[in-house]
Amino acid sequence: MYAFAQDVPADATLYGRIIEGLGDVPPQGLIVHLAIERPEGGLRYIDIWDTQEDCDRFTEERLHPVVHGLLAEVFGDDLPPEPPRAPLHVVHVWGQQLGSIAGR
Repeated sequence: MYAFAQDVPADATLYGRIIEGLGDVPPQGLIVHLAIERPEGGLRYIDIWDTQEDCDRFTEERLHPVVHGLLAEVFGDDLPPEPPRAPLHVVHVWGQQLGSIAGR
């Protein structure tokens, strides 16, 4: 299991455009993705994946093409660096759609 938190300087409007660009089919290996507004501005993503490889594949093949296209509208070819991911140690995941999943 792979989990992380990532703070990004996006607002809900930009996030909506990203989600629209990704389409309706969730990526393989994604267990849960939360996008939370931060009081100081921006969003915090909290993701839990089956594996880091699933996450990295989705990021490179689907997410980056969408995000880079949107950022290029603002920054041109001088894209800002991707915010770092903070790894999380999962002890337990629980929810109606998930059943019970213990961290591995």
